[in-house]
Amino acid sequence: MIAEGVGHVTRYFLREVGSVFWLIANTFEETFERIQHGRLPFRAVSFFRHTERVGVDSVPLVGLVSFFLGLTMALLTGYQLQRFGTERLIPGLVAIAFTRELGPLLTGIMIAARIGAAFTAELGTMQVSEEVEAIEAMGIGPLRFLVAPRMLALVLLMPCLSTVSNLAAIFASSLVCKAFFSIAFPYFFDLVKDSLLIRDIITGILKSFLFGLLIAAIACYRGLTVKGGAAGVGTSTTSSVVTAITAVIGFDTLYNVVYTTFYPT
Repeated sequence: MIAEGVGHVTRYFLREVGSVFWLIANTFEETFERIQHGRLPFRAVSFFRHTERVGVDSVPLVGLVSFFLGLTMALLTGYQLQRFGTERLIPGLVAIAFTRELGPLLTGIMIAARIGAAFTAELGTMQVSEEVEAIEAMGIGPLRFLVAPRMLALVLLMPCLSTVSNLAAIFASSLVCKAFFSIAFPYFFDLVKDSLLIRDIITGILKSFLFGLLIAAIACYRGLTVKGGAAGVGTSTTSSVVTAITAVIGFDTLYNVVYTTFYPT
């Protein structure tokens, strides 16, 4: 019985993963096929509307949460480092932690909850009300028309939001260092500049791109596969958020394991 249950779970997991990657591949295929014919794959106004919601409207949330987390991290680590007289390590610690890890990860979790849920609910409602079928009946590819602008908006805006997260956390930690550990602002930012490496920044940006792609694909897939009316929309929205957050954390862990294996220093 246990083996049978494990088999069912494994089969379901592999089917879902395959479906998400199928969605990504077919969205790219439909989009580039349209571009090859010299036509836009989706309406520009739709893309800019999604970029505004994903980017501009998410800045206050991402910035505020990252600011508070930067304050807390600098304060807690600072008191521990102060015992050994190494509080000057705080700027580099916070900068590297957020640039490589916490900035993209925290942003991914917040965007999965805020934007992923919205995308799933919108597409799920369209699926239940048969609007998606109507779009297909008019000869319009739903993936390039509905999924592509959402996916592109998330992929392009996630690095920007991660940068906002990094800057907010670093600024917050500079306030803590000035107020509690007597580290002046010029010296603080000199320490940050000396600690950060180009590969730290590239790693954070690459993670942000991939997290955006994952969140968009999962949210759109859940929305387009809704069944069961209004109740199904609610269930799929919850499932979308949980799945996207789990996928972001899992992928982040896998990325770190692979990265540290091949680039240990």
